[in-house]
Amino acid sequence: MRLLILGGTEFVGRAVAEAAVARDWDVTVFHRGRHAPPPGTAVLHGDRAAPDGAGLAALREGTWDAVVDTWSGAPRVVRDAARLLADRVDRYAYVSSCSVYEWPLVAELREDKPVVEASPDDGDDVPYPRAKRGGELAAVGAFGPERTLLVRAGLILGPGENIGRLPWWLNRVARGGPVLAPGPRDLPLQYVDARDLAGWLLDAVEGGLAGPYDLVSRPGHTTMEALLEACLRATGSDAELRWTDPGTILAAGVEPWSDLPVWTPPGELHDAMHGADVSKALAAGLRCRPVEETVADTWAWLCGLGGRAPRRPDRDPVGLDPAREAEVLGL
Repeated sequence: MRLLILGGTEFVGRAVAEAAVARDWDVTVFHRGRHAPPPGTAVLHGDRAAPDGAGLAALREGTWDAVVDTWSGAPRVVRDAARLLADRVDRYAYVSSCSVYEWPLVAELREDKPVVEASPDDGDDVPYPRAKRGGELAAVGAFGPERTLLVRAGLILGPGENIGRLPWWLNRVARGGPVLAPGPRDLPLQYVDARDLAGWLLDAVEGGLAGPYDLVSRPGHTTMEALLEACLRATGSDAELRWTDPGTILAAGVEPWSDLPVWTPPGELHDAMHGADVSKALAAGLRCRPVEETVADTWAWLCGLGGRAPRRPDRDPVGLDPAREAEVLGL
């Protein structure tokens, strides 16, 4: 397979590139040159966000079996690249998000549920759900529904994470001492390891799949307790997990998801984030590795970077301030 990846040097895009190289595919990554490309890939440089498509010059020649796009910004950027490639690439795989669905989100199978209003011509000034939906429309508009795979990912964790969620928990547990552990202990979690997403995506592209697929582990793949216990084992820390009732946490003004990454209290938001029916993706071959492997491998990667994970400049930092944590714990 001849694969073109728009990006391919960070997190999900890099996981896709590395997985494709491991399959002996012919992989080309198109990026701005800010990060080292994965070994074994051919490289094209350009800034696809440059005005009037000026940064796409390197893509004006060449043919590929498939293109993978993880863009999260202005949909018009996806539109321009997709239009340029439509006659020279067989299939377009766009990594989208479950955020494209209208609120309130439902737990049942939802690939055919209503999505937010968006346009492939939108610029940078649109919220994330609309940007991702606009990207979907841009890809479908150029390639048609039969040649477009829409990978609507949920929470993504694993080595290479540049959002900071699992890295924050690992560093916090490694620091030791009493740790604010948000309950309940058996709170089910649903996420996908970036490497499992990459493997499924490549299988899907090779198999000619098209249309939308929600891609995340089955509900209850792990729990909050299992995740944090895995952090303890991976880091070898003697930290003390102090399990705290959600009501106490919320009353203290601690924000779910941002102050305490991954965690949302039981209720509507949690059901939407961690209870999606992904039977369509599972039937199409999705397999998710155990939480212990994701956590251990992320810690090993993080240690290789000196403990400091990269962070996307378009995302706010996550994690609870140590002083606030101590205050909530009454220390």
